[in-house]
Amino acid sequence: MEDLLTERLILHPFTLEEAQRVAEGVAGPQDTWGADYPSEGERIGARMFVKRQSATEELLQPWGGYEIRRRSDGVAIGGIGFHGAPDASGTAEIGYGLSESERGKGYASEAVRAMVAAVRGWGLKRLIADTDLDNLPSQRVLEAVGMAQTGQDDGLKFYAIEL
Repeated sequence: MEDLLTERLILHPFTLEEAQRVAEGVAGPQDTWGADYPSEGERIGARMFVKRQSATEELLQPWGGYEIRRRSDGVAIGGIGFHGAPDASGTAEIGYGLSESERGKGYASEAVRAMVAAVRGWGLKRLIADTDLDNLPSQRVLEAVGMAQTGQDDGLKFYAIEL
């Protein structure tokens, strides 16, 4: 699968080997990582992808994980991806995160907006996400890309966009 490009970002679909390196937090000679990449959140996302991909011979992409890289220098600064393939209703869940040093620059909104545009072309009917109750920046990202809050529980707010 090819990279997804935005004005400032490259959303690079993980290979199993790339995801394993991120999950372990150990860059290979071909990796260009930001100083505080991968964060624990990116490592967890990469581990989820590795577990799912290792359990099947089929390629998970496009419904797998992606590394977020700056176009200007190719440096990895975060991750974005799906918690699994769409369910029978055509719904998929997305998650994302950025290195702390890269937050507040609009990169998360740009990456999520690119994924919303991509999944429209892939035939998805509904995209969902959740965020911690106290994570106001993430809530603003989801709202900025057109997702609406659909509920909440003791720890999370839930969002969705109908495509």
